[in-house]
Amino acid sequence: MAENRKARFRYEIVERLECGIVLKGTEVKSLRKKQASLAEAYGRISGKGELWLMDCHLNPYEAGTSQNHEPTRPRKLLAHRREMMKWQPQVRAKGMTIVPLEIYFNSRGLAKVIVALVRGKTQGDKRQAAKKREHQREMNRAMRR
Repeated sequence: MAENRKARFRYEIVERLECGIVLKGTEVKSLRKKQASLAEAYGRISGKGELWLMDCHLNPYEAGTSQNHEPTRPRKLLAHRREMMKWQPQVRAKGMTIVPLEIYFNSRGLAKVIVALVRGKTQGDKRQAAKKREHQREMNRAMRR
């Protein structure tokens, strides 16, 4: 339904985790219409040991009533506590962050979010990745000929 394409370019992905997400009725309808953006979204572990998705933009549902949802409200993510507690010291001490990579509906119709523990890439890392991609493209072109 929504994908954070720039995350793979900007960050080095250390570890991934699939979580459920708590949504209101109009948010589900809006998400099914693919009206979501993860561009500025990030994850935060609260003091109570809960994982929250912050700044994820879900457009208000057009046919909604006055009880429509806020577009960028914090949304609770449902994950195992031991996973979150494993990530918490790394986020605090090592300068890593939690970034959502993708929101989708599974085969049972439940909304899921793939979040990742990431480390920011330097400018040199980004250049090296671009060179590697270009080299791979050239190799594939040569193999086709």
